[in-house]
Amino acid sequence: MNPNMFIKLVIDLIMTVSMLVAMAYHITGNMIHELVGVFLFVLFMVHNILNRRWYKTIFRGKYKVQQIISIAVNLLFLLTIAVALISSVPISRDIFPFIPINNDMTVRQIHVLSAYWGFILMAVHIGISWGRIINAARKMTGIITTSRVRTIAFRFLAVLIVVYGVQISFERDMGSRLLIYNPFGYWGFDETALRFVIDYLAIMGIYICGTHYTLKYIQKHEKAKA
Repeated sequence: MNPNMFIKLVIDLIMTVSMLVAMAYHITGNMIHELVGVFLFVLFMVHNILNRRWYKTIFRGKYKVQQIISIAVNLLFLLTIAVALISSVPISRDIFPFIPINNDMTVRQIHVLSAYWGFILMAVHIGISWGRIINAARKMTGIITTSRVRTIAFRFLAVLIVVYGVQISFERDMGSRLLIYNPFGYWGFDETALRFVIDYLAIMGIYICGTHYTLKYIQKHEKAKA
């Protein structure tokens, strides 16, 4: 595998894990949440430096449906993460406690909303690149042949993940979290770190699978039309 591609995949994986840890504020506590936020900022900058050539492609070539979706999602993801990181500074209690702010509730609302939208857009972003991720994983593991049984098994697993992800999205009221921030409580129930990770990976699975298979359908339709 290309060393640059391997480095990008590792950084993307670390960013995904860090994002999950940052979302688990009620489990980790404030100090870890802020430290992970600083770490995410560093990774965010490194990620954009490594993928700086992508910005040049925005103004090149014909704008097919897949390219338009990719550009829109990536720019929105960039915006939401930037807002989440910038808004975290004035409401910091441990790392930047010396920065005064009068109306911190408004900033907290902006921070939480942008973080949740960033989480969803991150999953869509991964879904856009899922084909390349799978191909890279195959090269790393030495799997070069296709298997109908393996394909069916993975698709069945994907269906289970999506079904559970939809169920848990309703249980956790994810829809309202993308529209309004409740300052008096996040969850309404106790949970373990393992349960949190499983649930949020399943929620990510909805958007990864949905994006991946939607783009495959679009590509198939465009080829048939051509």
